[in-house]
Amino acid sequence: MSFPQSFIQTLSAQLGSEYDAFEAALQQAAPVSIRHNSAKVAASSFEDPILWCNQGQYLQNRPVFTLDPLFHAGAYYVQEASSMLIGHALAQVADLTQPLRVLDLCAAPGGKTTLLASLLHPDSLLLANEVIKSRVSILKENIQKWGLPQVHVSNHDPQSLDGLDDFFDIIVIDAPCSGEGLFRKDPAAINEWSPDNVQMCAGRQKRILSAALSLLKSGGILVYCTCTYNDTENQENAQFVIETGEFEELKITLPTEWGVWAKTYGYQCYPHRVKGEGFFFSVFQKKEPVFDPEAKYFAKKGRDYRFRSFKALLPRETTEVKRWLARPDDFHFFIKPNDEIIAVLDSQLEDLKIIDNILFAKGLGLEMGVFKGKDFIPSHALALSVELAEELPRIELSESEALQFLKKENFSLEAPKGWLLATYQGLGLGWMKSLGNRFNNYLPKDWRIRMEIPE
Repeated sequence: MSFPQSFIQTLSAQLGSEYDAFEAALQQAAPVSIRHNSAKVAASSFEDPILWCNQGQYLQNRPVFTLDPLFHAGAYYVQEASSMLIGHALAQVADLTQPLRVLDLCAAPGGKTTLLASLLHPDSLLLANEVIKSRVSILKENIQKWGLPQVHVSNHDPQSLDGLDDFFDIIVIDAPCSGEGLFRKDPAAINEWSPDNVQMCAGRQKRILSAALSLLKSGGILVYCTCTYNDTENQENAQFVIETGEFEELKITLPTEWGVWAKTYGYQCYPHRVKGEGFFFSVFQKKEPVFDPEAKYFAKKGRDYRFRSFKALLPRETTEVKRWLARPDDFHFFIKPNDEIIAVLDSQLEDLKIIDNILFAKGLGLEMGVFKGKDFIPSHALALSVELAEELPRIELSESEALQFLKKENFSLEAPKGWLLATYQGLGLGWMKSLGNRFNNYLPKDWRIRMEIPE
């Protein structure tokens, strides 16, 4: 592949004598990497592990993930290796053993959200926000596959989150960028690259940063990252954060053998140095403010918030819903205006009341299902949740049966009547309702496999 001359000039200036090795690396196939879900897969030693992520692994080749039932069950996430470095960084600068409020501001498709969910204390609140409405569905799907109940979704422009000022302990901004770091994975992106596009992306990133900085508590941690190389989107935006006067940069310890390049601000991955794609990240801490007796501070915890979107579930219905969960006493149950039932962790109840009152486009809590008359219809999210009760009836499928289930095709199956969790290697794939001689497949139509299965 060939690159625009202005891109070559910029990277030649950055890399000097290393540029030829960099360009040669871009002509090679990108590494394939996944990150295992520690909540669903028992810890083990993986072949070809990623050095900076305990659950990360390189694969020798790229399989057809769509035809792997474990992918659909949320056993792992297909994630670029370099981007997993934010987990290593946060472990150095934040106390992840304590419950925290965390915002993934530009979250779709969900790689960093699921990484954060696995790192954080289980009582932490993680809000995954996506600005572009069309990308929210894939974000929600990947979060539901991951199966952890402390993750919630919103669809807001960063500027419309200003009611949550001083609310978050950690904010991760994986900012939309010119995508230089993904050129070898997506050669079409080269044709979209231009100096003007770089400037446009940098301006958009500054707007996102400007809106986000006030959302962070004093002492809170900001992670700014991109999948690009140029200083305009990386160094200059990091300097912009410093020049606000409210933040100081935090340095991260990275072993030399990892090959990550320490820049003036932050750290850069280049594909000739790191077994991964191009990635930049920088870490900042918000300074403690100088005390101002005239300042007005809105102490959100001190207000008597109530949910505006949900009503408490009736006792009879609560009894039925509780039997589907392994830890029912750790949750409160609510019904939404569309009759969907959600479960909210007790540890997050007050924080979610605040979010519910301030945000309008959000999906909070674990989706449980709906009542139709006296019958409870469980949701697909519940089938994938790690909170699902172990004693519920389930049926283990072979690989071929699991793929037929995921394609919503008919196949023969002997099973007792009633609701059954379809599983593959012990992990939930979705619900089926056995009628004795046949069954109804409750996999959402949008989730079904559309490609042909090889013989």
